[in-house]
Amino acid sequence: MSVAKDERARLCDLLAEVGPDQPTLCAGWTTRDLAAHLVVRERRMDAAPGILVKPLAPYLDRVQAKVAAKPWDELLRLIRTGPPVYSPHYLLDDLVNTPEFFIHHEDVRRAQPQWSPRPADPRRDRALWTAVRRAGRLMFRNSPVGVALRTPDGREVTVKRGPNTVTVLGEPGELLLFAFGRDQAEVGFEGEQAAIGALRGLARGL
Repeated sequence: MSVAKDERARLCDLLAEVGPDQPTLCAGWTTRDLAAHLVVRERRMDAAPGILVKPLAPYLDRVQAKVAAKPWDELLRLIRTGPPVYSPHYLLDDLVNTPEFFIHHEDVRRAQPQWSPRPADPRRDRALWTAVRRAGRLMFRNSPVGVALRTPDGREVTVKRGPNTVTVLGEPGELLLFAFGRDQAEVGFEGEQAAIGALRGLARGL
């Protein structure tokens, strides 16, 4: 099983356990809202562009609200069975769904009390390192300072060249969560305090 499929299965198991009305790290979203987002993203090609294109967001919101009204078990079934063959996510599963499902799995896990980071998994961490190297260049493109990402075992990549470079330190999954604006990411920083503050402020706004 690929990392994307494994994270999908683990997320579905967790959603089934906690139910539809629990908080998540996605501001304003319950677990039901998050589930509806995942269904729309993979199955409603007419509405999914609104995730990235702001003028299309009102239509996305209407479609997502209708999807969210489906029975909870049906939402979980639609997520668990994966994207249909007509969806771009079917062909690009590992590329686009590895970070998506890892992040949203953690969005649910870390909104629960007494969460802790999962143990290291070499296979998962290799896939997440690849994902954060790709995504980091996009997510930090507007950073006012240079940004480098470094893992505890010494892997490092510069994702934004610029002045007063800040090095963000953490396991691949933690770096990915930080890149996507999650305050609960367990990372450290090396660099000037003012530059670190500027980078943290950017990440919170993502």
